[in-house]
Amino acid sequence: MKQTTFDAVLVGGGPANLSAALALGRARRRVLLADAGPRRNAAAIHVNNFLTRDGTPPDEMRRLGREQLQRYGSVEVRDEAVRAIGGERGAFEVELAGGSVTARRVLLGTGMIDELLPIEGFEERWGHAIYQCPYCHGWEVRDRPWGFLVSATNASHVVPFALKALQWTDSVTVFTHGAVEISDEDAGRLRGRGIRVETSPVRRLAGPGRSLARVELEDGTELACEALFAHPPQRQVPLVVGLGLELDEHGYVRVDEMRCETSTPGIFAAGDLTTRMQGAILAAAHGTRAAAMINVDLAMEPG
Repeated sequence: MKQTTFDAVLVGGGPANLSAALALGRARRRVLLADAGPRRNAAAIHVNNFLTRDGTPPDEMRRLGREQLQRYGSVEVRDEAVRAIGGERGAFEVELAGGSVTARRVLLGTGMIDELLPIEGFEERWGHAIYQCPYCHGWEVRDRPWGFLVSATNASHVVPFALKALQWTDSVTVFTHGAVEISDEDAGRLRGRGIRVETSPVRRLAGPGRSLARVELEDGTELACEALFAHPPQRQVPLVVGLGLELDEHGYVRVDEMRCETSTPGIFAAGDLTTRMQGAILAAAHGTRAAAMINVDLAMEPG
């Protein structure tokens, strides 16, 4: 049986690859979008700060994106996991749960895996009262007591984050969690703006249901907190790890800034797996750029 060949196989079905599929479909490229989930923002109630879709539930965003792809007959969507990618530029063999296909190019939009912190009450509140981005969720929790949980991944951003948080609330507490030291100069600067700094480790996050009411520290201190901002460590999905792509110093896939191509010729990447600057609308824009670069790359091949 002859193997199906696509101009591009898009691995992952989040904002980056939905946008890429749209652009490639409009360019009349034959595209397969393979998406088996799970969604990285599955815990989130809404996608915010996305023009024309502010406040839309993630599942609805995904449904709308797929619906808009249906008008482009060259785009195929499969709810299948990609198990492996082999071959080379121009002739990649992509193994899916339901069989293999050939792809001239591959676009990875697999996001990242968040390694949730081992703090009591953290996991169940992730995406409900614990957030990463104030631009995505700050408006909904404005004028409430906020906390910023310091970790190795965000220690260099303590001061700018805490100061900008004052744009949404006048009650901000920085929790160093006993693991990261803040200089006396930085601590003084924060306290001078009315920002509290707590150095004791966080013992427990408490509140009714998935909401957050207070942060309990190991030293017995309890502080009101209804929105906690944190940045857990992230890692690549196993498929990406297995490809042996070059990563940057933070563990993100290194891509050419303009072309979005990885260290492996013919494999492109877009969205959260490539950068710490993450967000749905940013990933969507990156996916559109990657699609344009793939289309040009294909067009430049000898006919």
